[in-house]
Amino acid sequence: MFSIEEYEMRMNKTKQKMLEYGVEVLVLSNPSNMCYLTGYDAWSFYVHQVVVVFIDEEEPLWIGREMDAKGAKTTTWLSDSHIISYPDEFVQSSIKHPMDFVAHVLNDLGQASRKIGVEMDAFYYTAMCHDRLQVGLPDAEFKNASALVNWVRVIKSETEIDYMRKAAYIVENAMQAAYDKVNIGVRENEVAAAIYHAQIYGSDDFGGDYTSIVPMLPSGKYTASPHLTWTDKKYREGDFLTLEIAGCYSRYHTPMARTMALGNAPDYVLDVGKVVNEGISETLQHMKPGMTAEEVEEIWSRSIAKHGYVKASRLGYSIGLSYPPDWGEHTISFRKGDRSILEPNMAFHLMPGIWFDDFGIEITESVLVTDDGIETLTSFDRDIYEKPTP
Repeated sequence: MFSIEEYEMRMNKTKQKMLEYGVEVLVLSNPSNMCYLTGYDAWSFYVHQVVVVFIDEEEPLWIGREMDAKGAKTTTWLSDSHIISYPDEFVQSSIKHPMDFVAHVLNDLGQASRKIGVEMDAFYYTAMCHDRLQVGLPDAEFKNASALVNWVRVIKSETEIDYMRKAAYIVENAMQAAYDKVNIGVRENEVAAAIYHAQIYGSDDFGGDYTSIVPMLPSGKYTASPHLTWTDKKYREGDFLTLEIAGCYSRYHTPMARTMALGNAPDYVLDVGKVVNEGISETLQHMKPGMTAEEVEEIWSRSIAKHGYVKASRLGYSIGLSYPPDWGEHTISFRKGDRSILEPNMAFHLMPGIWFDDFGIEITESVLVTDDGIETLTSFDRDIYEKPTP
């Protein structure tokens, strides 16, 4: 996916972070971070697997299930000697655990008494994982390194940005496919199917990848709950819905959300849509490198406050490479108290959704920080779309 030079640069930046964290050995369970440093890409994260980075060695280790070792040899830049597999007797066993095997490997390599960083808050690092590592490495000093590599990932290379531009093209086509499919008598699952087809087909020149989050498309009063997916309910005249989806290319995501209606949207929906669009425009106009994340949120909050609105949830978050169940990077958030400084080549999902007791509005943009401002990665109409009906 990337040049050896880019992987080496990522490793060097990771080791710099390890020094800041006081970590000598870094055990990564997050598949996004594993892929970022090695290129490993497979749907194998339902079993325990790790990439281990040593502060004083050039090449990390991949440790995973035996049947996945060939995939590691196929997709990573690692030499075969740095790909180590455990037998199937460690898979979902009540007696043996994959982290027993990892601890055994680290013991054999003389790493048992070092300062070891683990991703305590990763979806894929369980309480049992931590317990078995501690039992297997009683002389090690464990440190929380949950977002260490995530912070290395926040500034994108030119190749990563190119992948996100491809993902932006895909999400525009997927949103248009949804607009085209939604109609009276059409089931919600049929719209989801049209979105999936567009996401995976991609374009004639490049194909799409699976996204880390499924299409979310609640309608009517259910738009007050933004993370609902779909049912087999049929759309009716006057229905309005929110659609939050993404395009994905080689694991790089560009999300987008829009709101549409079958026929005329209710006035209260249109009114909030105008406020949201105004807030987006003002925020994008003033966003630039050197600002803090909370300053971005303040611009948005002041804009909607003029109309009497308050948004309790964060305004957005950093995006890029990701695996299920989330396309966010878990680093910078646009909210009060986040003083992270925006830098060129950071990418964000600006997510100014507003939800009430009985409806919600979602209109979002994925943006790239440039040398002097902001670039929106998509150019899809932000107005609430009112689709003519027969």
